Amino acid sequence: MLAIAIEAAWEIGENTPFIIARYRAATISLGYYGDSIVNSLSDTLFMVAGFVLAWRLPVPAVVVLALALEGFLGWAIRDNLTLNVIMLIHPIDAIKAWQAGA
Repeated sequence: MLAIAIEAAWEIGENTPFIIARYRAATISLGYYGDSIVNSLSDTLFMVAGFVLAWRLPVPAVVVLALALEGFLGWAIRDNLTLNVIMLIHPIDAIKAWQAGA
């Protein structure tokens, strides 16, 4: 229940005017207007699925799976949780250019 509460708080925080403005200023997401309700609910459901997997699988498998998913998303769509956090906290021009396809 704590994990769901944290995820819900993140989803609410992620859709505040401050964070939306930060995404627009620091990332290539110039047209970002916040997540839809369906997106936020899907994020929460996938968090629950990931939490269950992390609970059931051995730690090394969880680490490999997390790194593989981050790597795949970075390669496939030039975006992932790691890049989002980096760009929100301390934007790097080289990452922004790479995400833009330059």
